[in-house]
Amino acid sequence: MVAKFNRQTDYIYVWEFIVSESSVPEFEERYGPNGDWASLFRKSDGYLKTELIRDKTDPMRYLTIDHWQSEKSYSEFRSAFKIKYDELDRQCEALTTQETEIGIFTQVS
Repeated sequence: MVAKFNRQTDYIYVWEFIVSESSVPEFEERYGPNGDWASLFRKSDGYLKTELIRDKTDPMRYLTIDHWQSEKSYSEFRSAFKIKYDELDRQCEALTTQETEIGIFTQVS
């Protein structure tokens, strides 16, 4: 499993979330590197890791940074786990007041 983190990341998916104050502990638990989302992502061999970061000036603003081996591995995961992904998304919807896709990136070095 450790070897996964040494692979080049070709597909990085970044989301921004504004979290309601009362939901911060649950949000951090579910969206963190050992949370529900990462557990679901780990079902794919192409998943590498998740980072959860919080804005220092706005503690209700978070970014998730999901690292995948390739766009293909992410697409295959989404196709194979669509029902579970959508179900988890519905369960977590109430934790945030805003959710924005920042974009898709690639590692350059």
